[in-house]
Amino acid sequence: MNKELLEKIKKLREETGAPISLCKEALENTNGNIEEAKKYLVKKGEALLEKRGEKITGHGIIEGYIHFNGRVGALVELRAETDFVVKNPEFKQLAHEIALQIATMNPKYLSRESIPPDVLETKKEELMIDLKDKPQDIKEKIVEGRLEKWFEEVCLLDQKYIKDENLKIKDLISNFANKCGEKIEVKRFVRLSIND
Repeated sequence: MNKELLEKIKKLREETGAPISLCKEALENTNGNIEEAKKYLVKKGEALLEKRGEKITGHGIIEGYIHFNGRVGALVELRAETDFVVKNPEFKQLAHEIALQIATMNPKYLSRESIPPDVLETKKEELMIDLKDKPQDIKEKIVEGRLEKWFEEVCLLDQKYIKDENLKIKDLISNFANKCGEKIEVKRFVRLSIND
């Protein structure tokens, strides 16, 4: 391997956090063009997302956010596959942004899948109360829409990111996962408030 290629691999890895082997592959497939290699990594990252779901996230950090008045705080456990990614300042920043989201938006659950079935059933019944006179198919569509809105309120991963409403928290995590080429996941979180 020539020195120029090694320098480009190093630069691409620093800028993207992608594994060395992927950086090398990207540069080889783009004739050494760093900008094109970044695009290649994004495409490759999207293809790897499917496989990544099965991987174990054995490394992580606990990040906290305490609101300036000390009355609201949040802790989040963010995980990745390797300590290389966990040591990346952007990973710590992502964890901080998620902790800030939790403190600000007060999600009750991590994801839709983590909502207990009895809670979900009760919510569906509650959402149907004022729909008695509607036909069944209309009721189902209305309840589905209301449930989506409720998920965006109570599920961290479905919430709109407070700094960019075009992104959901799951998109923020997915974007970073694509960039670094690893599975990234929120394992758990807690929010504390003096008013609770």
